[in-house]
Amino acid sequence: MLTTAEFLQYTQWSGIATLVFAALAILAFLFKWGIRFRLVGTTGFMLVLTAGLFGLSIVPLSRTVIPGAVRYTLVYDNGSNQAVIATSPQISPDQVEATLLQAASNLYSFGRGGRNSNDQLIIRARTIIHPEPGLSIPLYLGEARRSLVTREDQNLTVEIYPEKFAQLPKSDA
Repeated sequence: MLTTAEFLQYTQWSGIATLVFAALAILAFLFKWGIRFRLVGTTGFMLVLTAGLFGLSIVPLSRTVIPGAVRYTLVYDNGSNQAVIATSPQISPDQVEATLLQAASNLYSFGRGGRNSNDQLIIRARTIIHPEPGLSIPLYLGEARRSLVTREDQNLTVEIYPEKFAQLPKSDA
């Protein structure tokens, strides 16, 4: 996977190419070359490409990996201060805690904003249980609360609901 430093280098090269195409387009208009409008289009495309590469050089593309975390699926996200992740029913409380910590780190974004003066992102972990055929019940196993304002949140809290784990089906292993 490419790093932000590599994207910054590609941005620099793309910026140089954009300036070259812009200079060629200006020359084409001065000397009335037949390809002058194509050079304007190429310059515009290079501007968009350079801006995209610059954006990728700013935002980190890597995800946090927490030991003990399991795969999860983001099933609800209001884009502001609430999210729900789904996990497998065969999960332990320690795995839920690690998975919530990983999700809290991965779901943080500068673009999120708190509503109603709530500056906390709440991430709930749930699974689906089937107590009888044809019946599915969501079972919330825990939640994490982190700040929407700071990336490195010192007050991140994870709450696990131990009473809910008794309702999980026993694995056949």
